[in-house]
Amino acid sequence: MNFVIVKYNAGNIQSVLYALERIGVAATVTDDHEAIKAADKVIFPGVGEASTAMRYLRERKLDLLIRDLRQPVLGICLGMQLMCAYSEENDTTCLGIFNTRVKRFSGALKVPQIGWNNISGLKGALFSGVIENSYVYFVHGYYADLSDHTIATADYTKPYSAGLQRDNFYGVQFHPEKSSFTGEQILKNFLVN
Repeated sequence: MNFVIVKYNAGNIQSVLYALERIGVAATVTDDHEAIKAADKVIFPGVGEASTAMRYLRERKLDLLIRDLRQPVLGICLGMQLMCAYSEENDTTCLGIFNTRVKRFSGALKVPQIGWNNISGLKGALFSGVIENSYVYFVHGYYADLSDHTIATADYTKPYSAGLQRDNFYGVQFHPEKSSFTGEQILKNFLVN
């Protein structure tokens, strides 16, 4: 199978590549439209700031390409947020794959959320074999609202979407590549099952 990681200016690409290596999967890192369209599965990672990342995607027409993909696509962290309709981070219109908004955490807890948190309400094939309330690793100051597309939730000042799915598009707010055996299981579920 042919796996691709989308190369852009906000990717946590090296840690994703290492995680894939650990589960015996090789992936190509590219921003080439034809290579991305030809992939069996696509990973869209991200660490950084929403408006800068969206500007980069638009300049290279990667925004249009990603929206039109028909194979399974997994957005990670900022990648998932960019797949939503809108982010409060610098008033950013995003890809609109998931009809939900991304908001900034507020309240008494430290922002950004950095560290381990549990996920619950797990639904669908992406979480097959993952135990309810498993701990995964988060680093984020913004979150996606709960919506009809929510397939996992976490709680930090309030419940929010830790996982989203719509058709062939999946997103996780946490970093499966940094989430030990649980993260490896989720990556395996996406890539090889």
